[in-house]
Amino acid sequence: MGRILIKNATIVNENKIFPGDVLLEDDIILKIDDSIPSDQATRVIDVAGKYLIPGVIDDQVHFREPGLTHKGNIATESRAAVAGGITTYMEQPNTNPQTTTIDALEAKFEVARGASFANYSFLFGGTNDNLEELKKLDKNACSGVKLFLGSSTGNMLVDNEEVIEKIFRNTEMVISAHCEDEATIRANMAAYKERYGDDIPINCHPMIRSEEACYLSSSRAIALAKKTGARLHVFHVSTGKETQLFRNDIPLEEKKITAEVCIHHLWFSEEDYESKGTLIKWNPAVKTATDREQLWQALLDDRIDVVATDHAPHTIEEKNNPYTAAPSGGPLVQHALPAMLENYHSGKIALERIVEKMCHNPAKLFQIKKRGFIREGYYADLAIVDLQDPWRVTKDNIAYKCGWSPFEGSSFKSRITHTFVNGHLAYENGQFSEERKAMRLTFNR
Repeated sequence: MGRILIKNATIVNENKIFPGDVLLEDDIILKIDDSIPSDQATRVIDVAGKYLIPGVIDDQVHFREPGLTHKGNIATESRAAVAGGITTYMEQPNTNPQTTTIDALEAKFEVARGASFANYSFLFGGTNDNLEELKKLDKNACSGVKLFLGSSTGNMLVDNEEVIEKIFRNTEMVISAHCEDEATIRANMAAYKERYGDDIPINCHPMIRSEEACYLSSSRAIALAKKTGARLHVFHVSTGKETQLFRNDIPLEEKKITAEVCIHHLWFSEEDYESKGTLIKWNPAVKTATDREQLWQALLDDRIDVVATDHAPHTIEEKNNPYTAAPSGGPLVQHALPAMLENYHSGKIALERIVEKMCHNPAKLFQIKKRGFIREGYYADLAIVDLQDPWRVTKDNIAYKCGWSPFEGSSFKSRITHTFVNGHLAYENGQFSEERKAMRLTFNR
């Protein structure tokens, strides 16, 4: 790949914003300095007026391969991720077949090795009956273990309390958990089905997958993590009440229990169901505007550590089904960073904090080797952002295989202009390189 010199950048990194040049050599950041001279063998990219950030690390995506590739696949969705400044992702196990054996895990890695545009790892799915297989999993083999403590797409529900405790006691890896209480959801669903049949109004979704269901499950998982000493990461916190369960009085590196919030829970509220319908049907559900504000407060005061997408595409035909048949989830990787930058423009969050929550903290939390920061000797995963280049989300510029976005029709003030993956310019001003230089993640554990 040779040398690339990024000139005249405004660098956002490690709680600082400063001008500088960054020299890339092959897949590594070779030098960071105020001014770096170029030579004839170096390609120069002048980004004056633009901001250089580490590539975003998304700790929760569903790219639908294998088995669900009519919705998306590793190639299409990682390509869309790169367009959104995401250079690394961690994909979830609820595919078909499910990623619940070491053989299935390695088969996914083999697909990604040839197909992925962004760096990759996968979560190994815990079930009611694969504890022995999980015990064989090397702690550096993948990003971690995923437990569905509430059912969702693919139905990998783990509901055997004895097994859950054994999983907590038998892995050193981060256990990432989807926390919703299944008994509460089933009782709520039965009541609403009795009233409405299958065509339940979409605005009932946050009452079915309720605050109570989320809090019961999250609090139970956290109590078990404290009891067993397990390393627990609670995915997609959706209620203000749950934020009270997390600490902000110690550094992230010392936390045994951490939390993630997703873009859709920071952006939408129950007021949006009327206009967006099942396009914003997620599990856990988008809830009230008050919940949204409390999630923001927890993000800003460090009770919530990471911002992710839970990117989960479905076809528009599937989403347009009646409530009980419409699947939960939506595509987000291309638009997550522009959406967060809107909140910078409105004064809600600083650029340094966006970088912390979307780049630095996922790298720290999962102990990813040489990624998530702009540092000499680190892999050259970088995104260049123009904060003053407005654009509108339309079908013509949506990169997802499913062809739609919950942000369709929205306008963003900021645009990702370049994305580097391991020093390779994977995306530039709306154009993709078809070369793939992505790598399997490695870890410092």
